[in-house]
Amino acid sequence: MAATDSRSDIWPALPYAEWKETCAALHMWTQIVGKVRLALSPWTNHSWHVTLYLTARGLTTSPIPHGSDVFEIRFDFVDHTLRILKNDGSGRDLKLKPQSVAQFYERMMSILDELDLPIQINTTPNEIVDAIPFERDQTHRAYDPEYANRFWRLLLQSDRVFKLFRSRFCGKCSPVHFFWGSFDLAVTRFSGRPAPLHPGGIPHLPDAITREAYSQEVSSLGFWPGNDAIPQAIFYSYAYPEPQGFAQSAVKPDAASYHSQLKEFILPYDLVRAAPSPAEMLLDFAQSAYDAASNLGNWDRAALEEKKPDLRSSAQRS
Repeated sequence: MAATDSRSDIWPALPYAEWKETCAALHMWTQIVGKVRLALSPWTNHSWHVTLYLTARGLTTSPIPHGSDVFEIRFDFVDHTLRILKNDGSGRDLKLKPQSVAQFYERMMSILDELDLPIQINTTPNEIVDAIPFERDQTHRAYDPEYANRFWRLLLQSDRVFKLFRSRFCGKCSPVHFFWGSFDLAVTRFSGRPAPLHPGGIPHLPDAITREAYSQEVSSLGFWPGNDAIPQAIFYSYAYPEPQGFAQSAVKPDAASYHSQLKEFILPYDLVRAAPSPAEMLLDFAQSAYDAASNLGNWDRAALEEKKPDLRSSAQRS
């Protein structure tokens, strides 16, 4: 696929109704891959050890330890291949094409066995109401390469803007990473103070994990492709705990609104991609939602956002 600078290629259309079956299957495939990383990686605060990351061709687990071996699993949404690469130079490919979740699971686990990387995972999907164990899921089987590629390209641009937003903050902050449970790209800032106990209640996710994830005050920015209940792609920003008055805040642009069900400010992706400068609109949304959360929550902004020296220029001169 040749690269172009047209708006439709940089910020592609992603109407939920057109790709919802592919979205559902791809969600399950990323959960299978993510659970492999979860099973083998040392636990890191707020479940940062389970996430996937954007690459120039798709998503990756980053290196995963397996005893003294190391391997990596990469989704390639250009060639539409799942690649499993091992540090001894061996590797295998699994074609991304219409196939059931059960078939994808069986084939991927067989490849890991062939590479002497045996692993067992919990096969019940996380954060899904009517979860079907992977080995029994014959329902989700669609794969439209065009829409999978569009989804990745959208994530790629979001990742670029989120990293710029992240650079403005010098307090504790997550990487920009993709959560396969909720199927969203996110970056989270922390105030440095503990938060009240989270109520939990997320389907097929132990409350202890949710409560550890939200054990500190946060302001989080993300992108989510939607679901049947909310069938549109959105950018979102929320605060936990939500400070009094947050829902009534004036968040930019005017098209942003507070969603009482999600308890988040949302900005429809279609409005962002149609803007004269999508990145500028997205940055304005991110900053103004964070401003509302941090000001109303009495964060120590002077300490968390102190000006940084121009280290890039210094590094280039060295």
